[in-house]
Amino acid sequence: MTSGSPLPPRRDAVRLKNARKLSPSSQRWLQRQLNDPYVTAAKAQGWRSRAAFKLIELDDKYHLITKGARVLDLGAAPGGWSQVALARGAVSVVGVDLLPIDPVAGAEFIQGDFLEEGMEQRLEALLGGKADLVMSDMAPNTSGHVATDHLRIMALAETALAFACDILAPEGAFVCKLFQGGAEKSMLDTLKLRFRTVRHAKPPASRKDSKEMYVVATGFRPG
Repeated sequence: MTSGSPLPPRRDAVRLKNARKLSPSSQRWLQRQLNDPYVTAAKAQGWRSRAAFKLIELDDKYHLITKGARVLDLGAAPGGWSQVALARGAVSVVGVDLLPIDPVAGAEFIQGDFLEEGMEQRLEALLGGKADLVMSDMAPNTSGHVATDHLRIMALAETALAFACDILAPEGAFVCKLFQGGAEKSMLDTLKLRFRTVRHAKPPASRKDSKEMYVVATGFRPG
């Protein structure tokens, strides 16, 4: 596993065989997976998912993961972002998710809700102190209704931000997935009050037809 190898060249499209039993939507999803260079590269390099490349690209640009950092991964399943944090020098990585996560050497995972009573103290104890980086690639199950999906992910993002503000060390960083849709303004206003620098980014690994973007906030200022 590498901390950021280049992607393989695009291949000619792979066509599905014996796919008649799949629904049209399943066929489209599988076709996209088979022809996605990030999926191919993730498997070749040992990452849990193609999403690992999103964090790699964000870290290459914004230098979020510092040597010896304590990193909290919210909604960590399947563990790809935690893998990247460790590969890039984090000394303590703790992930939490409602779903079970297969072990990653060097990381601690908790299956549960990060909003549970006492979870903040438990996570901070596992980290060995306040977090230097809180990252969230969480997304709700999509309904297909754009406005509804936008509001759902904004609710998740705002919850992650509120939790981050409680557990981040001074000058810490926060990176979080959003969907574009208009409701993100109030969250961005809050970020600008609590962090020295706030940026938007859509890493190359994000699919072109996706409305996802990432907010990258650095220089946390405790209230």
